[in-house]
Amino acid sequence: MKKVLFVLTSHEDLGNTGEKTGFWIEEFASPYYLLKDKGVEITLASPKGGQPPIDPKSDAPDAQTPATVRFNNDNETKQLLANTEKLENVNQQDFDALFFPGGHGPLWDLAEDKNSIELIEAFIQNNKTVAAVCHAPAVFKNTKNQDGTPLVANKKVTGFSNTEEEAVQLTNVVPFLVEDMLKENGGIYSKGADWGAYAIQDGLLITGQNPASSELVAEKLLAQL
Repeated sequence: MKKVLFVLTSHEDLGNTGEKTGFWIEEFASPYYLLKDKGVEITLASPKGGQPPIDPKSDAPDAQTPATVRFNNDNETKQLLANTEKLENVNQQDFDALFFPGGHGPLWDLAEDKNSIELIEAFIQNNKTVAAVCHAPAVFKNTKNQDGTPLVANKKVTGFSNTEEEAVQLTNVVPFLVEDMLKENGGIYSKGADWGAYAIQDGLLITGQNPASSELVAEKLLAQL
């Protein structure tokens, strides 16, 4: 049985707006069920362990999809989510692939988290796939190859676009823009239409642009496994 580690954010404050953020339900639920239904064993982790914060906007009526509806009625998965493992206690040797759901939270914690950075680098060095969707490619901000170059340098990548960030009016709230950061790190950034499904794979890296892309990312990850 293949094993995938899902890493979720522990960060809940949306900059200094007084609003809450966290992970985006669709970007967790859609890949989670797609993989689980295919017999993949999933472990959940976060920097602080326990319940990761859910972005309240991702629970709004207009953000519902079949996967979020399923999640809302799934007490077993909610229980697992309430008890995520601490990131510092997980080991890449125990898993076949790594997956990061988005939401704005990762921009603040996972992008800078030492354990997350080391984990990603260990997965890549051991020839294992790392996937991230929407804002989660923020996790590649400080990751490096063994020669010290940025992990995404000369790799085809995508992630939440500047135009999408502008549309949700958070350009001046977030600590950095995912699209800009990926380009600054030498990534070959491309995107599809705003809010359309777009995912790209380059070797061991799989990235998706936005919530609508989460299922595509999971399909590519499943094909890799």
